Amino acid sequence: MIESVDVPIIASQVPEYAHPGDAGADLVSAEALRLEPGERALVGTGVRIALPDGYAAFVVPRSGLAAKHGITIVNAPGTVDAGYRGEIKVALLNTDARAAYDIAVGDRIAQMIVMPVPRARFLPVEVLPESPRGEGGFGSTGHQTGVTS
Repeated sequence: MIESVDVPIIASQVPEYAHPGDAGADLVSAEALRLEPGERALVGTGVRIALPDGYAAFVVPRSGLAAKHGITIVNAPGTVDAGYRGEIKVALLNTDARAAYDIAVGDRIAQMIVMPVPRARFLPVEVLPESPRGEGGFGSTGHQTGVTS
């Protein structure tokens, strides 16, 4: 069973889920602007929310904007904490090297995912327990070719 949570909201356009089962609700732009190639801008959504304690919202890119136009979010995912009451703004970046991208009021620019988040207790220790991965970092699980023993 999927849990739902009530989130008080102030918005000219309430975020909506495009399809049943979608994880992210669409956020739209509250302003019109042009993103030149390589340019970034903090774009207002007009949305303010009051998340309950134990929840956070994560603002993530829209895959269609990224794939078709190179528009992404600089700090993806952006985190909205339960105590924040200001406007949710999206730090958009145009990664296309040649084409500008125009955003109109009401254009879908990001998605917001609301999730429960436990508060961690950090316990100082001298040694961490072993794991199958160990200290393997970036690329440590990738495919290796030409390795001989």
